[in-house]
Amino acid sequence: MRLRTAPEGDLETRDALVMSHVGLVKSMAGRLARRLPPQVEVSELIGVGVLGLIDAAGRYRPSLGVPFDAFARCRIHGAMLDALRGLDWAPRSVRKLRRDVDDAIASLRSSLGREPESEEVASALKVSQKDYDKMLDQLRAADLAVVRRVDSDSSRNLLEIAAGPDDEPHAQLERSELARLLVKALGDLPERERQILSLYYEQELTLAEIGEVIGVGESRVSQLRTQAIARLRSRMNELLKAPVEAIAS
Repeated sequence: MRLRTAPEGDLETRDALVMSHVGLVKSMAGRLARRLPPQVEVSELIGVGVLGLIDAAGRYRPSLGVPFDAFARCRIHGAMLDALRGLDWAPRSVRKLRRDVDDAIASLRSSLGREPESEEVASALKVSQKDYDKMLDQLRAADLAVVRRVDSDSSRNLLEIAAGPDDEPHAQLERSELARLLVKALGDLPERERQILSLYYEQELTLAEIGEVIGVGESRVSQLRTQAIARLRSRMNELLKAPVEAIAS
């Protein structure tokens, strides 16, 4: 991260802000680490979080009318997410599987003019429905959606997942534009999958609770959620590459 420090006369103030908010970094890192694979060290999150804190202290101006605590949380959170996106937790075979599923969905969407059914995706992948369900289970186990509840802004976390860890969308569009595209992509999902994402990310129901709501087992909810996320990744990738006028239509 490229740091922008405060002017020379403000260095003492900056350092005081940093020292008095180190506990905030540790607290945020601890909460995030509980939702991540064990190979992610809390100390790593604290390290990048402190860089975010220093950056926040250097940029902060009281005239902004925003408490430093709130201002710093955004910088710290962003620094940690940037670091997590740079990690490659999934084996190469899983990454290939994710690409194959995403590509199959995108190809079928283009040829059919609608979202494909799971049976059609399985056929395109030349596997049985049972094997396709196993693929979805495998993807779920490795999915970066483990960061889905890093804070209370569920739509933002879903955006991180839908945009994909390899897309680096921030270099292409502002977050507000990405959020608009996410709303459009969500609207294109089959109703049941859209309902599952809403219950999971917005209302924070468990998979078992969602199963009771829609009348299927927990395992099936898990598979449908993973498939919905695959659809979102595929659709977001299309929207990011499409001309602005095509998106608006």
